[in-house]
Amino acid sequence: MNRFLKKDFRVMLMGLLLLASCQAYSNSEDQTIEMEDLYKDLPFSMPKVERPVFPDYQVSICDFGAKSNGVTLNTEAINKAIKAVHDKGGGKVVIPEGLWLTGPIVLQSNVNLHAEKNALIVFSSDTSLYPIVTTSFEGLDTRRCQSPISAINAENIAITGYGVFDGAGDRWRPVKKDKMTDRQWKKLLQSGGKVDESGKVWYPDEGALKASVLMADWGNKRPDMDIKEWEKMKSWLRPVLLSIVKSKKVLLEGVTFKNSPNWCLHPLSCESLTLNDVKVFNPWYSQNGDALDVESCKNVLITNCFFDAGDDAICLKSGKDKDGRRRGEPCENVIVKNNTVLHGHGGFVIGSEMSGGVKNVYVSECSFIGTDVGLRFKSVRGRGGVVENIYINHINMIDIPNDALIADLYYATKGAPGEPVPDVTEETPAFRNIHISDVFCKGAGRAVYLNGLPEMPIENISIKNMVVTGAKQGIVINKVAKISIENVDIETPDDSMIQIENTTGITINGKEYGTISEKRLLTKN
Repeated sequence: MNRFLKKDFRVMLMGLLLLASCQAYSNSEDQTIEMEDLYKDLPFSMPKVERPVFPDYQVSICDFGAKSNGVTLNTEAINKAIKAVHDKGGGKVVIPEGLWLTGPIVLQSNVNLHAEKNALIVFSSDTSLYPIVTTSFEGLDTRRCQSPISAINAENIAITGYGVFDGAGDRWRPVKKDKMTDRQWKKLLQSGGKVDESGKVWYPDEGALKASVLMADWGNKRPDMDIKEWEKMKSWLRPVLLSIVKSKKVLLEGVTFKNSPNWCLHPLSCESLTLNDVKVFNPWYSQNGDALDVESCKNVLITNCFFDAGDDAICLKSGKDKDGRRRGEPCENVIVKNNTVLHGHGGFVIGSEMSGGVKNVYVSECSFIGTDVGLRFKSVRGRGGVVENIYINHINMIDIPNDALIADLYYATKGAPGEPVPDVTEETPAFRNIHISDVFCKGAGRAVYLNGLPEMPIENISIKNMVVTGAKQGIVINKVAKISIENVDIETPDDSMIQIENTTGITINGKEYGTISEKRLLTKN
């Protein structure tokens, strides 16, 4: 067996083990959290999240002509069923056991879309079924293709049950060569598509490759291009799998989402949002394959979920730069409890699009297994916005190749020595009042990295009862105002523990160090 076959076998075996562990996880009664207990001892006040309630009325998509054969396109049947239940005053739309091919599904108020056991809903890879729409992505007002599942201005909606929704993401996503084995890369090239001039990135079609060149240095927004121009390059405008916008009393429970074209779950500007026992699986190589991005939402529960992502796993956002500040909607009152994350760029993440602010967040009893970073806070000059009142405890991690905890206001940039310090303006981001305790990590590249701006240091952060074993590097602190470190044990090869500079208000195990301007190294002794 050659080394590539061995690697593919290991990947397949790992997938089977993850599936088995996921099933054990979702079936374990002692993992379930009583909803009433979620609000006990919260360090901030928030209203209880309202769950949707539906009339005792239901229909099957089969009543509207849907056929389970993997060939028939059931878009019209499913959407007719949803409209019929909505027009009736609400209830349940049942997707029975079977293989259901469909185009975009649009949820409407007072409808619970319920996928029964062994229901596999596969979205078509025909991009012509997904029209270009005006929406928001990565915090900017822009154009994308319509999402496979969407709702806007809806109330009292849900997706529940035991089924699986597959977003046909491989049809949309570019793939980087360095994220695949040689055998996988050759197989991908044989499937069609186009490769860029460097030979390092595969695109699903010529239009996507052309768009990648035209959009270089533009991010996600280029106003000088109209929809007609985009029609020939629309696979570049890959949608999030689920987009729910400006909706209230939203529930996702029990179901599995996988293989998204872009981000997987993206609730935006929603109120009273519950995700419970939801599972997301994206390939680790999936470009922008975030599991969950909760953006500018208020009163949120994320509990008992299982995520395996190609990018950030559980992420809170609130818009980017001017567009985010203009919207002015913080992500607030969020409880994240009893979740497990496998692969991902970050286990729990805030930013980098946080221009509307993020506040009142409680994260507890979560496990991160092999994520690139464990707890991740990121922003950069130009964003503005304030991240504050963040409380995190009882986090377990293993095999974190980079930082177990990072808060960085130089995300994706570097500060040059001696550069002028700008004035504080509406474009200056701020991290403050962040409290982290009872964190245990086995294996990390670096235990902690805190990096503020000279004009806006990270302010008032505490780290208590943290143990990191097998770390290559300890704690690095730069440009922080008021930090408390208590009962922290970091195991590194040289016994170094804290490298600190440009920081004021330092307290370590009750001892006050005042201000440290020049780089200083503190050891365990």
